[in-house]
Amino acid sequence: MKRTNIGGQAVIEGVMMRGKKIYAMAVRNPEGGITIEKNEWGGLGKKGIFRLPIFRGVAAFWDSLVSGTKILMRSAEIAGEDWAEEEELSRVEKFLKDKLGDKINDILIYFSVMLSLVLGLLLFFLLPVWLGNFFKNFVPVWALGIIEGLIRIAIFLVYLFGISRMKEIHRVFQYHGAEHKTINCFESEKELTVENVRPCTRLHKRCGTSFLLFVMIISMVVFFFVRTDTIWLRLVTRILLVPVIAGLSYEVIRWAGNSQSPLVAAISYPGLCLQKITTAEPDDDQIETAIAAMKGVLEDEPE
Repeated sequence: MKRTNIGGQAVIEGVMMRGKKIYAMAVRNPEGGITIEKNEWGGLGKKGIFRLPIFRGVAAFWDSLVSGTKILMRSAEIAGEDWAEEEELSRVEKFLKDKLGDKINDILIYFSVMLSLVLGLLLFFLLPVWLGNFFKNFVPVWALGIIEGLIRIAIFLVYLFGISRMKEIHRVFQYHGAEHKTINCFESEKELTVENVRPCTRLHKRCGTSFLLFVMIISMVVFFFVRTDTIWLRLVTRILLVPVIAGLSYEVIRWAGNSQSPLVAAISYPGLCLQKITTAEPDDDQIETAIAAMKGVLEDEPE
């Protein structure tokens, strides 16, 4: 297998592929053709301390949230989704647009990112702490972190299974599968054609789904050593340690993506199983779209 750092993201009716310097997004437009857009991939990951281990994981997490949200919104515009079209503005929206002008799009993106972070912390970190607190009179303090971790994983699985039943999300998961198949085909050093991509596996060790599972498993290990039966202290420590856990998880998945050892295979196995929920078999049009995104990156970064 050829090693590569090319990653990607499923978007609305398309796929984004990212290299070291640029990303290319390919989206099916309302006419049935493929619209390709390229841009530089910037952010914290190229600045100072955020190039170092652990810190680069925090930067990658933040950059993926911000840039990923921006790319997702842009893909919806290209695909002609109803919610991306201009509608009659309310008085508040008119006021904001008049005052902020073009900056309103950036403000909406950062607002969406912050809202996602807050909801994620509430659902996957603070809620498990609250639920785990009911067990504090029945188990030793060191076990509370493990119970919280198991609750966190259970919530995550229920959440994934729930959204996978939605028709719109299922199409996104199909594009997610097309993204993985295309990357696997490229790493197998085969020509990027629909016929070659189709039989490739839709699972990949460097997937964001695996990253999130690593976050939850590593949080169990970290919180095992942060012991307190005072609920407000547990809540505070959980929030403060999120960047550390994200950084550690990034290093683990980065290592796993570049190794073929049996140990890595065992560590990656749960994440690959989870990808059977977050990916679906794509059709040929979706594979063609993912290939277009990959070739868009390779045109500018042939190395």
